[in-house]
Amino acid sequence: MDAIERKFSVYGQTISALQWPGEVDRNDAEPILALHGWLDNAASFAPLSRFIQRPLLAMDFSGHGHSDHRPCGVVTHLVDHVRDVLAVVDQLGWTRFTLMGHSMGAGIACLFAAACPERVSRVVLIEGLGPPSTDGKDVASNLRKALDDSASLAGKRKPVYAHVEDAIEARTKGFGGLNHKASALLSDRGLMPVEGGWTWRADSRLRLTSFLRLTEEQVEGFVRAIKAPVCLIIGEQGMGGNGMFDHRLGWLSGATIIRLPGRHHLHMEEPQSVAASINTFLCETDDLLSRAGDD
Repeated sequence: MDAIERKFSVYGQTISALQWPGEVDRNDAEPILALHGWLDNAASFAPLSRFIQRPLLAMDFSGHGHSDHRPCGVVTHLVDHVRDVLAVVDQLGWTRFTLMGHSMGAGIACLFAAACPERVSRVVLIEGLGPPSTDGKDVASNLRKALDDSASLAGKRKPVYAHVEDAIEARTKGFGGLNHKASALLSDRGLMPVEGGWTWRADSRLRLTSFLRLTEEQVEGFVRAIKAPVCLIIGEQGMGGNGMFDHRLGWLSGATIIRLPGRHHLHMEEPQSVAASINTFLCETDDLLSRAGDD
């Protein structure tokens, strides 16, 4: 089913999204809000939408996809996206929903679910568990690097590709690797025409060193504060498969942890197997949440 393009006015900016109505017979099927990874966009959930038979809306974070960039000179933080998520679901009128996130989006999903537990009934995390952290002893040097990076940004230019196919090929070599079909999906929403060819829509500031990262202790506090049932899906050839956040698994209480063959973008490259795991989790927790509502 084709996606519907949505627009939301959020703090003076436009946040774009793609919405798939789902194919469930029940009119009361709880919607899913999906949050994409760094430098990806809402189209990253298009393959999954074919197999998740529930209403699904995927946001373009600020500076990604078709959403506006932050104003010039503004320093942004990961938590700014949390505020945007809250504004979007308020405009949708969603009092409770299932929250799904991939990579960076999984980190933001953890922050939101911890801060607003009354809004989130379930959490699905794909190749991510909490945001990246910085050791407390490194925060000063990290800030200095961010300041230097920001000062040098004016002299940098985005790459220009003569042909769309060149951009698609370049995207396959990005973080975590990506097959051609998945890269084409992201590129279709992520490219814009410029003189001499095509370049990425994404805000160049997204590539800068973050001015302030949470410490690992703070990340642990957020993850432990999540009250909703959690399903964490790990790609055996992805970040999770490399053990990147194994030390965080113990922070989750009673979570469903699923390891599947696939790379970092397994929800795009292996959508059917990922969706099967998600659908099972949703059905099982439907019963759990229904019983809790009857108590």
